[in-house]
Amino acid sequence: MRKILTALCMVLLAGTQTLAQQVPQSVQDFVNKDFPGTNFRFDGAIILPDNTMYLPVFPAKTEDSEAVEIKSAYPVNTTMKQKPDMIILDNNYALLKVINTNGKKTVINMTAPPEELQNGLLPQDILLPKGLVIPESLKGIIGDIDVGVTQETGLRINNSRNKGKKSETTPVEPLNNKTFYISSGTNKNIQVIHTDSKSAQYALEQKHVINDLKAYNNQFLLVTYFDSKVMNIISLMDEKVIKEVNFEICPEQILIDNDKKIAYITSGSDSSVYVFSLETMTLKRQLKINGLCEKFTLSQDGTKLFYVDRNKNDIWAIELDNNYLLKNIGSFPNVSKIAYENGKIYVISRTKNRLAIVDYDTNEFITELEVCEKPVDLYAHDKELFILGAQDNIVEVLNTEDDTITDKLFLNTNAFATQMTPIDNSELIMVTNARSGLYSVIDTTLKEVVKTSPLDVPVRAIVITDKVKTIK
Repeated sequence: MRKILTALCMVLLAGTQTLAQQVPQSVQDFVNKDFPGTNFRFDGAIILPDNTMYLPVFPAKTEDSEAVEIKSAYPVNTTMKQKPDMIILDNNYALLKVINTNGKKTVINMTAPPEELQNGLLPQDILLPKGLVIPESLKGIIGDIDVGVTQETGLRINNSRNKGKKSETTPVEPLNNKTFYISSGTNKNIQVIHTDSKSAQYALEQKHVINDLKAYNNQFLLVTYFDSKVMNIISLMDEKVIKEVNFEICPEQILIDNDKKIAYITSGSDSSVYVFSLETMTLKRQLKINGLCEKFTLSQDGTKLFYVDRNKNDIWAIELDNNYLLKNIGSFPNVSKIAYENGKIYVISRTKNRLAIVDYDTNEFITELEVCEKPVDLYAHDKELFILGAQDNIVEVLNTEDDTITDKLFLNTNAFATQMTPIDNSELIMVTNARSGLYSVIDTTLKEVVKTSPLDVPVRAIVITDKVKTIK
């Protein structure tokens, strides 16, 4: 059954958002010419590939310039490639490098700043680096920015309990130089563990109990909480909350589409799904849906969202490439996870130990299979479905061409496995559990458990990123 937009109210939020100032494309092109891959952060900060940071100063009046060039620099006659302390461009934009002087972060100190700096302003949403000192002669560029935040120590809490303890482990190769950010469910804070260790090096302090967390672009964490109407955006380079996003009702689950640079965020109690731009870190749309959303899933091709109405046990699809059309799939009891692969919907029931299969186009029930006991998670990949059974710590592999079980992978642990997490840029998935500190790594091509490693904390939610360098 299909329900058109009468059942799906889209509310555009762009008018209610205050957009951060974006560095003009001409300035971006100028920087990228010498430093391709530069990060022009949504708040205006410019971060070169080696993490050198520049603060853009927006002019009171711009000058037209077809191809931006340097008007003046310090040191004199230096080029962008030499990373000078100050650049004035011929369109009146200025770039100030964050430098380290006697152990303190600052920018160039001038007794008589050029007119472009005297009349210019920093982007008013910019997150300034921790401990940054703005010289007295440049205080005018601050505007309404709360410079008090630069004196905050950030979210990091050092883990003194593990100081001096030997806790090295040897990760599988795709996990080398990675970092785990873990919500344990037993502590509010985010535990930060490097993959060559089983112990948290430190934690990121949180004020509320975490509901969900996801990483974007190895730079940011998006975090929702059980008792807060705010989603925090944490900059991993600064280890600070860079932005708070406010909702009418508590936001819950987060799904990331890296290709489209979009996050989808549920607010089940508000019967809403929000579309969130990861480029500008702003809410773009509010989709009013049927029922109270849970078990939120994004298809591998990024064209469909699936969820369960926790009031009626109805499963719904949202067609993202079809004007957000809602489609009712049917009612299924005790759903623990939904997956979509090869034109079919797969639904597991934790209490029934069953896998239901439905043809998406026709909405016809195909079959129901008995699977491992207490199935709690699904992972769809390359026309195969990985089914995690918590009771016996097993992963079953289903071929979605003929819907038959082809492999059974025993984790050989006494833990109660609860979650599978794909490891980016690899054919591996990580299996974790919320009751004890242990994870297993499965090679989805070889159909083998290639590693089992200890952790000092249980895992309720985990994200895996490259090791993040702090801003210079």
